[in-house]
Amino acid sequence: MHDTPADLPKAPAARSGVRRAFAASLTGTALEWYDFAVYSAAAALVFGDQFFPSEDPLTGTLLAFSTYAVGYVSRPLGGFVFGRLGDVIGRKKVLIATLVLIGAATFLIGLLPGYATLGPVAPAALVLLRFAQGVGVGGEWGGAVLLSSEFGDPRRRGFYASAAQVGPPAGNLLANGVLAALGATLTEAQFESWGWRVAFLLSGVLVGFGLWIRAKLEETPVFKAMEAEKSRPEAPIREVFTTQPRALTAAILSRVGPDVLYAMFTVFVLTYATDHLGMSRGSALTAVLVGSSLQIFLIPLAGAVSDRINRRLLYGCSAVAAGVWPFLFFPMVSGGGWLALAAGVIVGLAIHSFLYGPQAAFIAEQFSPRLRYTGSSLAYTLAGIIGGAVAPLLFTALLSAYDSWVPLALYIAVTAVVTLTGVRLGRDADAAVAEDTALAAGAEAARSAEDPTPTN
Repeated sequence: MHDTPADLPKAPAARSGVRRAFAASLTGTALEWYDFAVYSAAAALVFGDQFFPSEDPLTGTLLAFSTYAVGYVSRPLGGFVFGRLGDVIGRKKVLIATLVLIGAATFLIGLLPGYATLGPVAPAALVLLRFAQGVGVGGEWGGAVLLSSEFGDPRRRGFYASAAQVGPPAGNLLANGVLAALGATLTEAQFESWGWRVAFLLSGVLVGFGLWIRAKLEETPVFKAMEAEKSRPEAPIREVFTTQPRALTAAILSRVGPDVLYAMFTVFVLTYATDHLGMSRGSALTAVLVGSSLQIFLIPLAGAVSDRINRRLLYGCSAVAAGVWPFLFFPMVSGGGWLALAAGVIVGLAIHSFLYGPQAAFIAEQFSPRLRYTGSSLAYTLAGIIGGAVAPLLFTALLSAYDSWVPLALYIAVTAVVTLTGVRLGRDADAAVAEDTALAAGAEAARSAEDPTPTN
């Protein structure tokens, strides 16, 4: 258990407000990651033929994964723009804007004609819309983490912050479920011609639901306290880089390994299973579907566990497991059996859960409350460039160059070491809990100074 002040106040909002914030963080992030995951799966399965026709299937897949990477490269822009706004104007307004942005981009991808109709304009437009998706996600994550965790008890930040972390597997589950259903009910030709578009067009309905939930929320208690103290930053980006460089470095490095592991077991595994193990598209999607469904329960469990034991220790042990598992996974699935693939994906995503569950709290705790949205967003997005953005490309290129799984496993192991370095540089939860407590006390003092009338 963390050593925290005995007089630490309870959660700063009513229990019903905490539940609403948790639900808004989870559902909104899940809907945005549904959009992102639909694109990821489509890049692996159909975009090569639809937008990047080539006589060499490998070339088409590489180009499709290049557009996948654009969604990561554009995230820092979202982190810079929306992260700064989140610390200046508030969490709620920014989270509504990011949801609209990524939902509109995904819906338009569903309407975009392919290369056969528009020629080179089609892949260019696809890249532009993918860029917009990435900007939205870059601004979404940090705010979603704070939305739930700043309404909850800071001593349970691991659990409350995990609401945003459940979003990606929930969105991935929904996306792959929709794609698997379409693949099962349509012929191959129908799916590749128009069926995949249905999954993108559904985004319009889902985003409307997410906006309805978020619009009903109030601003977080922590941001209200910053307003009461008049401590909102004027130049949060500059302050993060000049006053908290170690925190930013630790947060960035801690994300690299989990990003790469997730890219392996939700994106590249689809290509590996179909092209190298001879499995059908539906079988590969089902394996990912099963692993993602278990993550919905494992991620909040891992977040809660990290509240009871040292968060950095749990994170570090999980990073070691992430570096070891690929050396067991690839030999296990070499026979081409679906059960072996499903078991391997489940274990891989379970390990990822025990990294990803505590990750949101760990990253947020590296930064002071007044710079938390900016710092968390920058760390999340900058790490994505060196982690998840290039992972599918490197997996594909390494397998093509060496025709062996060993370089892929070594690559994941190296990123696990990078994550361990970030964990070593980071700080424990106690310091962040003390900062939140001091902010709440300062805000209360500021309110009392403005209105000295005692209340009963």
